[in-house]
Amino acid sequence: MMDEIIESFPEEELLKADGFDDALIGIDCKSMRLIYSANKCIEILMRHTDEKEAMRFYQEEIASAWFGDRTPIFCEDY
Repeated sequence: MMDEIIESFPEEELLKADGFDDALIGIDCKSMRLIYSANKCIEILMRHTDEKEAMRFYQEEIASAWFGDRTPIFCEDY
């Protein structure tokens, strides 16, 4: 999906969440911020650690991170 988004918006400087391409679910066309699935991010983290540590890392290091106006959106999907 990342390639399709980049091709659709070649003039935009999109801020990616490195290592989470498989969790990408879209883009907010108004703010030009990439949107990631929280559940998929946690699944990716669980490839490297247990569920408790994956949840902690996601909440403390990913979901709460701020890198300016182009910070990706992490969607709490159920």
